[in-house]
This record gives sequence, C-alpha cells and structure tokens, in this order.
Amino acid sequence: MTLAEILVTIGGIILIALILWYFFWSEGERVRAVASGEGVQEIEIQVKGGYDPDLILVEAGRPVRLDFHRNETADCSEEIVFGDFGIRKRLPAFQTTPVEFTPERPGEYVFTCGMGMLRGKLLVEPGRDGASRES
Repeated sequence: MTLAEILVTIGGIILIALILWYFFWSEGERVRAVASGEGVQEIEIQVKGGYDPDLILVEAGRPVRLDFHRNETADCSEEIVFGDFGIRKRLPAFQTTPVEFTPERPGEYVFTCGMGMLRGKLLVEPGRDGASRES
C-alpha cells in the first residue's frame, strides 16, 4: 500500500467518525420549555433537516406541548415518533402540529422521524417538589 492510499484511508475513517458523531452523539444547546398560564410546558420546534432545538428540558409530572413546525417537504420528516410515550404523529408540510403528553418520570427520552434518521432528545427533570413521581 502506498503512502497516498494510507492517507486517503485514514482521512476516510476520520470523516466517517465525524459524520457518525454528528448524527448520533452530538448534542445541541439545551432549551427549557416555557410554562404557559395554564401550567403547560410549551416550546416550538422547527423541523428542517433536523429538529431545532433538538434538546428540550421539561419537568416531570406537568403537561408538555411540543409545537412542531415542519418547514420542508422531505419524506423523512413527515412523521414524529416518541417511542417511550407511544406517540406517532404525522407532520404536514409548512404547518405547526402540537404533540401533547405528560412525562411522569425523569429521564432522557429520544424522539425521531418515522425513519429514525432525524433525532432529538427530551430531558425530563424531577418536579419542583423534588418528587420523581415513580410508580
């Protein structure tokens, strides 16, 4: 194997590692959902080639409304899936679709597109009273 082939191989491996890190292990900025007058934790999430924000903080035991605004027509982003909560919902293009639920337990919950390529994470913290609401 020549030096050029070795360098190209090493470069390819580094590039593959960076792509994998970006899509599966990198985390964006954490954004806390804002409580409305009714106590619902709410945030708008832009859907265009990914989720923005893709790391959302909420409190356990309080209702959550995530407003997904899909700003594209890509097939991959036409559905949102919260597997841990049994939620699967279509996201019409150029519309805002609310997803409502109440996370009862603290933890990290992944949400994805229907194909599993786009990913985000819901970080559920213990309620303000300190209770984890474990059953």
